[in-house]
Amino acid sequence: MEKLLNEISSECKAAFSVNCDVEIELNIPENYKRNGDIGLPRVAENDLLRHFTNLSGKNYALSTTFYPLGSCTMKYNPLINEKIAKLDGFNDIHPLQPAETVQGALELIYNLEKDLCEVSGMDYFSLQPAAGAQGEFAGLLIIAKYFKSIKQKRTKVIVPDSAHGTNPASAAYAGFETIPLKSENDGTLSAQKVKEILTPDTAAIMLTVPNTLGVFEKEISEISKIAHENGTLLYYDGANLNALMGMARPGDLGFDVMHINLHKTFSTPHGGGGPGSGPVGVKAFLEPFLPVPRVENKNSKFVLNYKKSKSIGKLKAFFGNFPVLVKAYAYIKSLGGKGLKNASVQAVLNANYMLAKFKEKINVPAGNRCMHEFVLSPKSVLQNGVRTVDIAKRLLDYGYYAPTVYFPLIVEEAIMIEPAETESKETLDQFIETLDKIIFEEAVNEPQKVKDAPVNTSVKRLNEVEAARKPVLKWK
Repeated sequence: MEKLLNEISSECKAAFSVNCDVEIELNIPENYKRNGDIGLPRVAENDLLRHFTNLSGKNYALSTTFYPLGSCTMKYNPLINEKIAKLDGFNDIHPLQPAETVQGALELIYNLEKDLCEVSGMDYFSLQPAAGAQGEFAGLLIIAKYFKSIKQKRTKVIVPDSAHGTNPASAAYAGFETIPLKSENDGTLSAQKVKEILTPDTAAIMLTVPNTLGVFEKEISEISKIAHENGTLLYYDGANLNALMGMARPGDLGFDVMHINLHKTFSTPHGGGGPGSGPVGVKAFLEPFLPVPRVENKNSKFVLNYKKSKSIGKLKAFFGNFPVLVKAYAYIKSLGGKGLKNASVQAVLNANYMLAKFKEKINVPAGNRCMHEFVLSPKSVLQNGVRTVDIAKRLLDYGYYAPTVYFPLIVEEAIMIEPAETESKETLDQFIETLDKIIFEEAVNEPQKVKDAPVNTSVKRLNEVEAARKPVLKWK
């Protein structure tokens, strides 16, 4: 007991002491030193604890509410993932340690690359990209360097209007000219129109399959054939792999390059700007161009190989967001092949169940069937000046995170809904009932209440333009 009391005493002294026994020379110029009190509030520990506990209670999280966020796959992150990522061998290492002291971590990276190849049909992966958009950028840099290596000048990338939103920016950032392609009335691409728009300087076609309307590209085999006959590569945006995992592989559909969002498909934390992970995968002929370092198995030891002369180089200070990689690996090994397939089957079932409930009342631009997500266009049923943004704000009052709205841009007043496989039928029914109530009751009988929403949240409706251009960044 005496030892325990001494420990508590020393901890308290360290926490509350205002004196320092060691003189530290900071060498801070006088004009940079503060002259007065910092002005922070002085509060008791219990008040501080209550403040942050109450703040956390106001946050939206998958542990408290349903995230119907289309194209972002807000699925549940199993606690076993967190437990595995906190193991000492993963949590207490440093990226600058010699490779021989982190063999377990390198082995996990090596094995995860193999698993992603099996799921996707690609031959090689790099886990270095820190987000899906960086994975896209890496893939396009690989494509650019490949054509340079075979002395072909190809400057254009075709991006359909139904592709994932970051595709045009990634192509432009990689130095390509973006060529838009309009989708058909059913949301799919016409292979004939793809053929007509192809030119000898087309480097790649970027496709999201299924696309942002939740529709599978039924002519994908023909599109792949047409592209390759032109010497054009096919890029797969993996944002919606959650709909295909275990059922179809992009590599088998003819894609040459792809990225995977581990923070979507493989159930690792997502949202709020990160952490993310966007591994880039390629067919064998593009392997020399992958980012360095590459994790390789040499005589039963794992090494980091920087000596890849054709590589696009390094994309990140260290090797990816490693804890995210650990969580994805835990997810894959927990579910196994059958479990991964079942996740996609359930995601598609949940989305089609919700679509069936809505399609008789609200316009569905892309037809009566979907993959893992679908897009509604309530423009024709909205009354009294109520718009999609008002519906989204009103959902906050009912404790729901709002779905993606006004995207894709090709759908007027779009509401994109993705329930993911981790939601129960009861949760889906409650959300359907709430959305119906807002659109068909409140917007008709109490339109101003919907236009003023949210009214139950701690922060009421903001002027979004002003909030974006003139953010308040100080606490008082």
